[in-house]
Amino acid sequence: MIVYEAAAAPSVRAGELLLGGRRLAGRLFPYGADAADAVFRFDPVERRFLFRRPEATVPVGPSDARSWTEALSRVPPGPVLVGPCAVAEEVRGAFRAAAEAALGQGRPVYLLDPEPAGLPDPAGPGAVVLCSWRAGRPEAAFRGLAAARAAGFRCAALFPYLPGWTGEPDAVETLVDAAADGGAEALTALAPSADGEGRRAIVEARSAAQPGEDERFFELVHHGDWAARLPDSLQRVRKAAGRRGLAALPPRPVGAREAGANAAASARLEELAEHSGAGDHRVALLHAAVRFIDESGRDLASVEREGNFARIFPFGDEIAKEAAAALREPR
Repeated sequence: MIVYEAAAAPSVRAGELLLGGRRLAGRLFPYGADAADAVFRFDPVERRFLFRRPEATVPVGPSDARSWTEALSRVPPGPVLVGPCAVAEEVRGAFRAAAEAALGQGRPVYLLDPEPAGLPDPAGPGAVVLCSWRAGRPEAAFRGLAAARAAGFRCAALFPYLPGWTGEPDAVETLVDAAADGGAEALTALAPSADGEGRRAIVEARSAAQPGEDERFFELVHHGDWAARLPDSLQRVRKAAGRRGLAALPPRPVGAREAGANAAASARLEELAEHSGAGDHRVALLHAAVRFIDESGRDLASVEREGNFARIFPFGDEIAKEAAAALREPR
């Protein structure tokens, strides 16, 4: 039994996070951080399975956007993630209130697994819907995708690459088809956390979703070399998705109060960080450059046109050239 109980205050986590290669400045939890509507779910930010506690009490944030707006004042400029949602949204309205508050600030917003009642109206470039994988029939893995597309939102699908489960070739092809047929622009395969706790959670989730073959799956997850082979595995998924016209990263939303060229430059550098195969130092520089752009507060395309961008951009000539090229692209 799930009990929904009003929270004392909006739940907001400030601080830089990554979701499928995209930078987040913070996250809003309209229904708390734990799983609620299913026995388990895979969290795409934490990259691990979360399980619903027996007799769970779910904290519900306010249905008043003003309360969320005040809480968002603690979050630095940049994209935020709202979600996940809950089946109680039609009655509670917390997800929509949080989304409207973030959009009202002019931020780029990612909406994680919204219920139809939680979708803000109207759809616009400021929000991108992310539909995460649900265990069960692979062809119906991305619940909510069709409804979000029908409402006019740009969408992406996310799934964890799990050896012996979602990572099997047939399963990957089915997930690619499900994402493409549902109207997603991108399918992002996520590397699950492979520490001891993460591996135990993978086995527990598989046991709950598909009882049987537990010993073989246990051996594969705990003693196989799949974690070392993840970069190559994820590249194969990207190629399969590309054959259906799906991008590897979710589209980046464009906030109402940010320059479109800035958003394009941030997106370009995020993609470089995710796919270039560069070392940790360069990846950290790319993410720092994205933060610089997101927090700049001015139209950097005009700075580039004046010939001054390289002078104010402190991340080296190579990264500056990539960002400048994105700033110059026609919108």
